[in-house]
Amino acid sequence: MKNTFFIILSLFALTSCEKEIDLNLDDQSGNIVIEGNVTDKPGPYTVKITKSVAFSAPNQYPAVTGAQVILSDNAGQTETLQYVGNGMYQTSTFYGDPGRTYTLKVKAEGKEYTAQSTMPEVVLLTDLVQSSFKFGDKITYTLLPVFTDPAPLGNRYLINFTINNLPKKYMNVFSDNVNNGLPNQQPLILPNDDNKGRDHEVVVGDTIHVEMQCIDTNIFTYYNALLQISGGNGGTATPANPPSNISNGALGYFSAHTENKQSFVIQQMPTP
Repeated sequence: MKNTFFIILSLFALTSCEKEIDLNLDDQSGNIVIEGNVTDKPGPYTVKITKSVAFSAPNQYPAVTGAQVILSDNAGQTETLQYVGNGMYQTSTFYGDPGRTYTLKVKAEGKEYTAQSTMPEVVLLTDLVQSSFKFGDKITYTLLPVFTDPAPLGNRYLINFTINNLPKKYMNVFSDNVNNGLPNQQPLILPNDDNKGRDHEVVVGDTIHVEMQCIDTNIFTYYNALLQISGGNGGTATPANPPSNISNGALGYFSAHTENKQSFVIQQMPTP
Protein backbone atom coordinates (compact mmCIF):
# COMPACT_ATOMS: atom_id res chain seq x y z
CA MET A 1 0.00 0.00 0.00
CA LYS A 2 1.43 3.36 -0.94
CA ASN A 3 -1.26 5.84 -0.04
CA THR A 4 0.12 9.24 0.94
CA PHE A 5 -0.89 10.96 4.17
CA PHE A 6 0.26 14.42 5.24
CA ILE A 7 0.24 14.69 9.03
CA ILE A 8 1.02 17.48 11.46
CA LEU A 9 1.56 16.43 15.07
CA SER A 10 1.91 20.06 16.21
CA LEU A 11 0.75 20.66 19.79
CA PHE A 12 -1.75 17.83 19.75
CA ALA A 13 -1.06 15.36 22.52
CA LEU A 14 -1.81 11.77 21.70
CA THR A 15 -3.75 11.45 24.94
CA SER A 16 -4.12 7.73 24.62
CA CYS A 17 -3.52 4.77 26.86
CA GLU A 18 -3.30 2.49 23.84
CA LYS A 19 -0.40 0.05 24.01
CA GLU A 20 2.52 0.59 21.67
CA ILE A 21 1.79 -0.83 18.23
CA ASP A 22 4.34 -3.12 16.59
CA LEU A 23 4.19 -2.28 12.89
CA ASN A 24 5.31 -4.70 10.20
CA LEU A 25 6.49 -2.50 7.34
CA ASP A 26 7.40 -5.17 4.81
CA ASP A 27 6.62 -4.37 1.19
CA GLN A 28 3.21 -5.88 0.51
CA SER A 29 2.69 -4.88 -3.12
CA GLY A 30 -0.18 -6.73 -4.77
CA ASN A 31 -2.30 -6.97 -1.62
CA ILE A 32 -5.90 -5.88 -1.77
CA VAL A 33 -6.60 -2.45 -0.26
CA ILE A 34 -10.12 -1.61 0.92
CA GLU A 35 -11.07 1.91 2.00
CA GLY A 36 -14.70 2.36 3.07
CA ASN A 37 -16.62 5.08 4.87
CA VAL A 38 -20.15 5.49 6.19
CA THR A 39 -21.07 8.81 7.83
CA ASP A 40 -24.04 10.47 9.50
CA LYS A 41 -24.41 12.73 6.46
CA PRO A 42 -26.51 11.76 3.40
CA GLY A 43 -24.83 9.36 0.95
CA PRO A 44 -23.89 8.02 -1.45
CA TYR A 45 -21.08 6.30 0.45
CA THR A 46 -18.16 4.68 -1.31
CA VAL A 47 -15.89 1.71 -0.88
CA LYS A 48 -12.66 1.88 -2.86
CA ILE A 49 -10.89 -1.39 -3.73
CA THR A 50 -7.42 -1.35 -5.26
CA LYS A 51 -4.12 -3.21 -5.17
CA SER A 52 -1.12 -2.00 -3.23
CA VAL A 53 2.12 -1.14 -5.05
CA ALA A 54 5.77 -1.22 -4.03
CA PHE A 55 7.22 1.81 -2.24
CA SER A 56 9.37 2.61 -5.26
CA ALA A 57 6.48 2.42 -7.74
CA PRO A 58 4.48 5.46 -8.94
CA ASN A 59 1.26 6.34 -7.10
CA GLN A 60 -0.89 4.38 -9.53
CA TYR A 61 -3.05 1.82 -7.77
CA PRO A 62 -4.66 -0.88 -9.94
CA ALA A 63 -8.44 -0.89 -9.51
CA VAL A 64 -10.16 -4.11 -8.47
CA THR A 65 -13.27 -4.67 -10.59
CA GLY A 66 -15.96 -7.33 -10.42
CA ALA A 67 -16.10 -7.41 -6.61
CA GLN A 68 -19.27 -8.00 -4.62
CA VAL A 69 -19.58 -5.32 -1.95
CA ILE A 70 -22.37 -5.41 0.65
CA LEU A 71 -23.07 -2.92 3.44
CA SER A 72 -25.43 -3.73 6.31
CA ASP A 73 -26.23 -2.55 9.83
CA ASN A 74 -27.65 -3.98 13.02
CA ALA A 75 -31.05 -2.38 12.31
CA GLY A 76 -31.74 -4.60 9.29
CA GLN A 77 -30.53 -2.28 6.55
CA THR A 78 -28.54 -3.87 3.69
CA GLU A 79 -27.42 -2.87 0.21
CA THR A 80 -25.19 -4.26 -2.54
CA LEU A 81 -23.02 -1.46 -3.88
CA GLN A 82 -22.72 -0.67 -7.59
CA TYR A 83 -19.39 -0.32 -9.38
CA VAL A 84 -18.88 3.23 -10.73
CA GLY A 85 -15.30 2.98 -12.02
CA ASN A 86 -11.72 3.50 -10.80
CA GLY A 87 -12.13 0.86 -8.10
CA MET A 88 -15.08 2.72 -6.54
CA TYR A 89 -18.26 0.97 -5.37
CA GLN A 90 -21.16 3.21 -4.36
CA THR A 91 -24.41 3.08 -2.40
CA SER A 92 -27.74 4.47 -3.61
CA THR A 93 -30.18 4.31 -0.68
CA PHE A 94 -28.06 3.32 2.32
CA TYR A 95 -27.88 5.82 5.20
CA GLY A 96 -25.75 6.20 8.31
CA ASP A 97 -27.11 6.72 11.80
CA PRO A 98 -25.05 7.29 15.01
CA GLY A 99 -25.08 4.40 17.45
CA ARG A 100 -25.48 1.69 14.83
CA THR A 101 -22.89 -0.97 14.01
CA TYR A 102 -22.08 -1.35 10.32
CA THR A 103 -20.72 -4.40 8.55
CA LEU A 104 -18.83 -4.43 5.27
CA LYS A 105 -18.50 -7.66 3.27
CA VAL A 106 -16.35 -7.87 0.17
CA LYS A 107 -15.84 -10.80 -2.18
CA ALA A 108 -13.02 -10.15 -4.62
CA GLU A 109 -10.63 -12.32 -6.61
CA GLY A 110 -11.71 -15.50 -4.87
CA LYS A 111 -11.40 -14.19 -1.29
CA GLU A 112 -13.81 -12.81 1.27
CA TYR A 113 -13.18 -9.86 3.57
CA THR A 114 -15.30 -8.47 6.40
CA ALA A 115 -15.12 -5.48 8.72
CA GLN A 116 -17.28 -3.84 11.36
CA SER A 117 -17.39 -0.30 12.70
CA THR A 118 -19.74 1.32 15.21
CA MET A 119 -20.65 4.94 14.53
CA PRO A 120 -20.21 7.03 17.70
CA GLU A 121 -22.73 9.58 18.87
CA VAL A 122 -22.37 13.09 17.45
CA VAL A 123 -20.08 15.64 19.10
CA LEU A 124 -20.71 19.02 17.49
CA LEU A 125 -17.90 21.22 16.20
CA THR A 126 -19.44 24.62 16.94
CA ASP A 127 -16.71 27.13 16.07
CA LEU A 128 -13.06 27.77 15.22
CA VAL A 129 -11.09 30.36 17.23
CA GLN A 130 -7.92 31.90 15.80
CA SER A 131 -4.77 32.74 17.69
CA SER A 132 -1.08 33.10 16.82
CA PHE A 133 2.41 33.15 18.21
CA LYS A 134 5.69 34.51 16.93
CA PHE A 135 9.03 32.72 16.84
CA GLY A 136 11.85 34.77 15.39
CA ASP A 137 10.41 36.63 12.43
CA LYS A 138 7.77 33.98 11.68
CA ILE A 139 4.12 34.23 12.71
CA THR A 140 2.44 30.90 13.26
CA TYR A 141 -1.34 30.86 13.22
CA THR A 142 -3.44 28.42 15.21
CA LEU A 143 -7.09 27.42 15.17
CA LEU A 144 -8.86 25.97 18.18
CA PRO A 145 -11.74 23.64 17.25
CA VAL A 146 -14.53 24.48 19.69
CA PHE A 147 -16.40 21.47 21.06
CA THR A 148 -17.05 19.86 24.43
CA ASP A 149 -16.17 16.23 25.00
CA PRO A 150 -19.10 14.22 26.46
CA ALA A 151 -18.82 13.00 30.04
CA PRO A 152 -18.64 9.24 29.27
CA LEU A 153 -15.02 8.15 28.76
CA GLY A 154 -13.99 6.60 25.45
CA ASN A 155 -14.46 9.23 22.76
CA ARG A 156 -12.01 9.22 19.85
CA TYR A 157 -11.52 12.00 17.33
CA LEU A 158 -9.88 12.53 13.95
CA ILE A 159 -9.42 16.14 12.88
CA ASN A 160 -8.07 17.02 9.47
CA PHE A 161 -7.75 20.27 7.57
CA THR A 162 -6.88 21.58 4.13
CA ILE A 163 -5.77 25.05 3.06
CA ASN A 164 -7.65 26.98 0.37
CA ASN A 165 -8.26 24.59 -2.54
CA LEU A 166 -5.00 22.68 -2.13
CA PRO A 167 -5.30 18.86 -2.03
CA LYS A 168 -2.77 18.36 0.76
CA LYS A 169 -4.47 17.16 3.96
CA TYR A 170 -3.13 17.47 7.51
CA MET A 171 -4.56 15.18 10.16
CA ASN A 172 -4.35 14.03 13.74
CA VAL A 173 -6.17 11.76 16.16
CA PHE A 174 -6.66 12.05 19.90
CA SER A 175 -8.73 10.55 22.68
CA ASP A 176 -10.45 11.93 25.77
CA ASN A 177 -8.37 9.93 28.24
CA VAL A 178 -6.94 13.16 29.71
CA ASN A 179 -9.54 15.79 28.75
CA ASN A 180 -12.68 13.76 29.40
CA GLY A 181 -15.89 15.77 29.68
CA LEU A 182 -14.16 19.13 29.14
CA PRO A 183 -14.02 21.78 26.38
CA ASN A 184 -11.33 21.08 23.81
CA GLN A 185 -8.00 22.78 24.55
CA GLN A 186 -5.90 21.33 21.69
CA PRO A 187 -5.33 23.77 18.82
CA LEU A 188 -4.43 23.09 15.22
CA ILE A 189 -0.98 24.47 14.44
CA LEU A 190 -1.00 25.77 10.86
CA PRO A 191 2.07 25.60 8.57
CA ASN A 192 4.27 28.69 8.70
CA ASP A 193 6.76 28.25 5.85
CA ASP A 194 7.11 26.36 2.58
CA ASN A 195 9.49 23.79 4.11
CA LYS A 196 11.17 23.11 0.76
CA GLY A 197 7.85 22.91 -1.03
CA ARG A 198 6.22 20.42 1.34
CA ASP A 199 4.04 22.95 3.19
CA HIS A 200 2.03 26.04 2.42
CA GLU A 201 2.79 29.09 4.54
CA VAL A 202 -0.54 30.16 6.02
CA VAL A 203 -1.05 33.91 5.69
CA VAL A 204 -3.87 36.38 6.26
CA GLY A 205 -6.69 35.68 3.83
CA ASP A 206 -6.13 31.92 3.57
CA THR A 207 -9.19 29.74 4.12
CA ILE A 208 -8.75 26.72 6.40
CA HIS A 209 -11.26 23.90 5.91
CA VAL A 210 -11.55 21.78 9.08
CA GLU A 211 -13.34 18.44 9.42
CA MET A 212 -13.83 16.72 12.77
CA GLN A 213 -14.79 13.04 12.82
CA CYS A 214 -15.96 11.05 15.83
CA ILE A 215 -14.40 7.64 15.21
CA ASP A 216 -14.41 4.24 16.90
CA THR A 217 -11.43 2.69 18.69
CA ASN A 218 -10.26 0.56 15.75
CA ILE A 219 -10.07 3.57 13.45
CA PHE A 220 -8.30 5.56 16.15
CA THR A 221 -5.70 2.76 16.33
CA TYR A 222 -5.33 2.76 12.53
CA TYR A 223 -4.61 6.50 12.29
CA ASN A 224 -2.53 6.49 15.44
CA ALA A 225 -0.30 3.94 13.70
CA LEU A 226 0.05 6.26 10.70
CA LEU A 227 1.28 8.96 13.05
CA GLN A 228 3.83 6.54 14.48
CA ILE A 229 5.03 5.68 10.98
CA SER A 230 5.46 9.36 10.18
CA GLY A 231 7.66 9.75 13.25
CA GLY A 232 5.44 12.55 14.53
CA ASN A 233 7.26 15.04 12.33
CA GLY A 234 4.71 15.60 9.60
CA GLY A 235 5.46 15.10 5.95
CA THR A 236 4.77 11.95 3.99
CA ALA A 237 4.13 8.47 5.31
CA THR A 238 3.85 5.38 3.13
CA PRO A 239 2.34 2.79 5.45
CA ALA A 240 2.50 -0.85 4.44
CA ASN A 241 0.15 -2.35 6.99
CA PRO A 242 -1.15 -0.28 9.89
CA PRO A 243 -3.55 -2.42 11.93
CA SER A 244 -6.60 -2.74 9.70
CA ASN A 245 -10.05 -3.64 11.01
CA ILE A 246 -10.65 -5.68 7.83
CA SER A 247 -10.25 -9.46 7.96
CA ASN A 248 -8.25 -11.90 5.84
CA GLY A 249 -5.12 -9.81 5.42
CA ALA A 250 -6.64 -6.85 3.57
CA LEU A 251 -4.97 -3.48 3.95
CA GLY A 252 -6.97 -0.32 4.58
CA TYR A 253 -9.89 0.43 6.87
CA PHE A 254 -13.66 0.59 7.18
CA SER A 255 -14.94 3.55 9.20
CA ALA A 256 -18.45 4.47 10.36
CA HIS A 257 -18.10 7.96 11.79
CA THR A 258 -19.84 11.28 12.30
CA GLU A 259 -18.45 14.38 10.70
CA ASN A 260 -18.67 18.13 11.28
CA LYS A 261 -17.10 20.76 9.02
CA GLN A 262 -16.19 24.39 9.55
CA SER A 263 -14.20 26.85 7.43
CA PHE A 264 -12.30 29.89 8.66
CA VAL A 265 -10.57 32.78 6.89
CA ILE A 266 -7.33 33.78 8.63
CA GLN A 267 -7.57 37.33 9.99
CA GLN A 268 -4.94 39.92 10.78
CA MET A 269 -4.08 39.60 14.47
CA PRO A 270 -3.68 42.71 16.68
CA THR A 271 -0.07 43.76 17.26
CA PRO A 272 1.02 42.73 20.79
